[in-house]
Amino acid sequence: MKIGITGATGQLGKLVVEQLKRKIAAENIVALVRTPEKAKDLGVEVRAFDYNKSEDLQTQLKGIEKLLLISANEIGQRERQHKNVIEAAKKAGVKWIVYTSLLHADATTLNLAGEHLATEKDLKESGIDYTILRNGWYTENYTASIGGAIAGGAFIGSAGDGKISSAARIDYAEAAAVVLAGENYKGKVFELAGDNAYTLADLAAELSTQTGKDLPYRNLQEEEYAKILESFNIPKGFANAIASWDISASKGDLYDDSGELSKLIGRPTTQLAASVKAAL
Repeated sequence: MKIGITGATGQLGKLVVEQLKRKIAAENIVALVRTPEKAKDLGVEVRAFDYNKSEDLQTQLKGIEKLLLISANEIGQRERQHKNVIEAAKKAGVKWIVYTSLLHADATTLNLAGEHLATEKDLKESGIDYTILRNGWYTENYTASIGGAIAGGAFIGSAGDGKISSAARIDYAEAAAVVLAGENYKGKVFELAGDNAYTLADLAAELSTQTGKDLPYRNLQEEEYAKILESFNIPKGFANAIASWDISASKGDLYDDSGELSKLIGRPTTQLAASVKAAL
């Protein structure tokens, strides 16, 4: 049985391939990627796969029974792109699709939710067996700002006292590999998040401890935070989006205490301190 991984050269996809190789034979894994040259080091079969080229997708999915559809990274284009893949999978005879969605996609204020919900609906109506992995925030979304925080003398954001139940990317990758290698997850929707919630003030405190520097958390108004992000050469639209996600975090949209992720992977999720250390 062949298992296809879309976006296999991306940050999450690469980790999923690594984790899956520990559970099944490498010859049963197919990396579906936009740029095949980038996938040479994965040690699995590689096929060219572009979500936008709907006419080629069916051919590239031939012989694949299970498919991990990692959500595309072009915000605003994802609903259409995912639909292309689902329709091609149906024609190619794919039996089961596992999709990486968004934590509490049906209840969150995060502006990313609409496209994910549309894809979930398309999946449920496709007639193909499905599993939905509603991934929470990656801790790396925040630890990526550590360099800037050290340079600027403070960790900035707009999340207030919002609790964030993030997990490391490897935790979500392992969960995807567990589901792909198993047989008992069809029709299930998992809300996946880290075991230990923290605020951005907690993150700043951990960073201060590990660096020996006083790096407080400075909470900013959404517009001010977006403007500062723009000054770091982040495009205006994306800067506004990042600031809005922090506002959603302040409302509790990145919080979850179900423990479903650690149950699925059979171990506690990666601690914040370990993620900070890795980033440093």
